[in-house]
Parts: sequence; structure tokens; C-alpha cells
Amino acid sequence: MTGGEHRPVLPGEVIDALAIRPDGLYVDGTYGRGGHARQILGRLGPAGRLLVMDRDPEAIAAAEQEHGEDERVTIIHDDYAQLRRHLEVLGLLEQVDGLLLDLGVSSPQLDDAARGFSFQASGPLDMRMNPEQSLSAADWLMSADEQEISDVLRRLGEERHARRIARRIVERRAEEPLRDTRQLAELIRECVPAGREKKHPATRSFQAIRIRVNRELEQLQHLLDDLFDVLRIGGRVAIISFHSLEDRLVKRFFRKESTAPALPRGLPLRESERDMRQRLRLIGRAVKASDAELAENPRARSAVLRVAERIA
Repeated sequence: MTGGEHRPVLPGEVIDALAIRPDGLYVDGTYGRGGHARQILGRLGPAGRLLVMDRDPEAIAAAEQEHGEDERVTIIHDDYAQLRRHLEVLGLLEQVDGLLLDLGVSSPQLDDAARGFSFQASGPLDMRMNPEQSLSAADWLMSADEQEISDVLRRLGEERHARRIARRIVERRAEEPLRDTRQLAELIRECVPAGREKKHPATRSFQAIRIRVNRELEQLQHLLDDLFDVLRIGGRVAIISFHSLEDRLVKRFFRKESTAPALPRGLPLRESERDMRQRLRLIGRAVKASDAELAENPRARSAVLRVAERIA
């Protein structure tokens, strides 16, 4: 894969999961560079409709350039957590046939050193998916106390050496501001003992800081809380996650909403009433990229797709 090229993850599996109807209403809540949206549009007829969202202005510019003249497409510059509000304005609550979320950072964001997501090249320590938001990674690292930094690295990055890294960050920022990705990556490398792990020592910490700066888990929870105001009955949601915490959040929500509650024996409740307590039906099991896809797109290695259908 060349720098800046973006390939959609699990493309065939996503399209199969959404069971697209030519005249349906679909939402791509994480447009990126439009790989999934392009495939959805290819299956929509003249009466079909696609809403695409992204908080990254560069992604929105790409969407405008490619789909700005397509009357079937509505382009919204906002994060997907605000989907319910936009649907309400459009008069489309509980009318969505399929919702797709492809979580995490896109290839163009990762490959652009100026965005500050990667430790592979020197760049500003930014990490904001929407550069218009106020708090960058550098700002947060300069203002958060040692305990907060340690907690974020441990909880969101599952970093075993979080306390040591946090202490070193606080010591270093007292000498000079942390403003460069390579500067932070080298600091982390110094704190993490050499081992057999193939990942760069800064991988988990960069991931944790990015998730914190962009409030990614909060955004996902907000969307899940609004899900039944978004989907019509029979509508499907497909979520691709790349982080265990995101996947756990989705898995637990799907399981909770697809499992009938345990009821006391002898309670006079009809089976139909019992079924109505389940609002989702799981569609298959969690899906991961095939060996063939991984050979073409190594960044799909941690992707997990989960799908559910609203039934009540």
C-alpha cells in the first residue's frame, strides 16, 4: 500500500452484512476516503439515499469532490455521535436501513505526518481528527497531571509501563514543551524495556492519547445509546473496531440488547411479550479479515466487524 492510499476494511463482508436494498436509506458515519460509501452507492438505485458523515474536514472535502453532484448523497461535517440530531432535523428518525461505523484512524490521517497520529515520522503532536477542536495531544500532555496521564495510558492503551511513562512526560515538559511526535516516541522508548514484542514501544501510548484527545469511546457510547432512534425495525448496524475497548463496548451492548432478561419461574408472560424485550438480533459472529485481505492490506489485521439487526 502506498502512502495516502486508503483501502476499505472488510469491504465484501460489510456490504453483505448491510443487506442493501436499492431504495433504502443508509448512513456511513465514518466516511474517511469513501471506500465503503462507494460500494454502498453502487448498490443503491435512483430512489436510494446515503448520508455520509465525518468530523475530519479533509474527509468531507473528499466527499464533496466525489459525491457533491449526486442527489442521493447528503454530506454532513460532524462526528457520528451527533447522527440522531441530524436525522431529527431531516425528519428521518427511525428510518435508517443500515448504519456503518469504521472506527479508528484512516490511512490518510495516519500517513500524513502533519496530523500527528504516527510516531514513524516527525510531526506536530496533534492527533485531532477534527483540527478545529480546541485540545490537541500536545495541549493535553502539557495540562494533564501525572495521575491522569498514567490512567489514560493504562486504561486506553493497556500500557504496562504507564506510570513510568507519565512520570517522564511530566519531568520532560518541565524542561521544554512536548510538541513533536518523534520527541514523544523517543521518550516512551526510553521508558519501555526492550522485549520480544514486534510493536514499536510507543504504539500503545500513542493509541491511548489519540483515543483520549478525540473522546472516541464516549462518542461510540453516545451513538449506541441513540441507536434505536436511528434504525428502523429491520435496519442493521455494522461496526468495525480496531481496539479491544471499542470492540468490548460494542459486543456488550449487542449482547445486552439481544438477550431476553431472566424472569422468575411461573411469571404469566406470553412468549411474544418475552421476545419484545429483545431489541436486537445478532447477525452472525464477529468477522475478521481473511489471509488474502491481510496480504493486500496489513492494517486490517486488528479489525473486528460486528453486526446486529433491530427487531423491536
